[in-house]
Amino acid sequence: MTLMAQFRETLKHLPFMRTVGRALGLSSGFRSNHYWKSRYRRQGNSGSGSYGRLSEFKAGVLNEFVREYRIQNVIEWGCGDGNQLALAEYPQYTGVDISKDAIELCRRRFRGDSTRKFILDAEAERLAVKADLAVSLDVIYHLVEDAVFESYMRALIGSADRFVGIYSSDRDEIGPAPHVRHRSFSNWMAQNAPDWEAIRFVGNLYPYDPANPDQTSWANFKFYRRSGTDKRTA
Repeated sequence: MTLMAQFRETLKHLPFMRTVGRALGLSSGFRSNHYWKSRYRRQGNSGSGSYGRLSEFKAGVLNEFVREYRIQNVIEWGCGDGNQLALAEYPQYTGVDISKDAIELCRRRFRGDSTRKFILDAEAERLAVKADLAVSLDVIYHLVEDAVFESYMRALIGSADRFVGIYSSDRDEIGPAPHVRHRSFSNWMAQNAPDWEAIRFVGNLYPYDPANPDQTSWANFKFYRRSGTDKRTA
């Protein structure tokens, strides 16, 4: 391993050094879109958060919300391999992703189910697809570049008629891996989406434990409602 390769590897584990590395432009070659497209192209999956008890926790929260508010259709930005969707109880669903491989995988998996459809992100934006509830699950902290994060958030809220549901960390922090950058989405919503109000927070049943990273998570749920709709208190 070269000296530069060793230094890059060190940046993954030392927060201060990662900050220095960014200042020196050593991480400038990383592209989140390329990372996830390549991951699914190599037949990778959506990660441990979409499997096991974490997926069951997310499904429970979302299915309850859908029933409570009589949600008729859901759009998810970052549907991945569809494993999380297998636990969902949505009347109608549109899955959106940047990866053609992920979209094709989901289409094969849910072949014959007319209540589920899957499209690329560019097509969803071009068609201005809308739904009662727009959801983002384990995506925001993977949007490393500022411009990608900004575009994603605007697409997410732009596709929601009534509610937005976000499952993510909610702080500004780099790392701990090249494809992770924690974002304070609550601050972004407050500054850029004043017509949306936070109505519900659901803490994770399995908060992050470094000794058990695959079965725990730093993500929690936060739901938003468009002002002027569904007036009852959640």
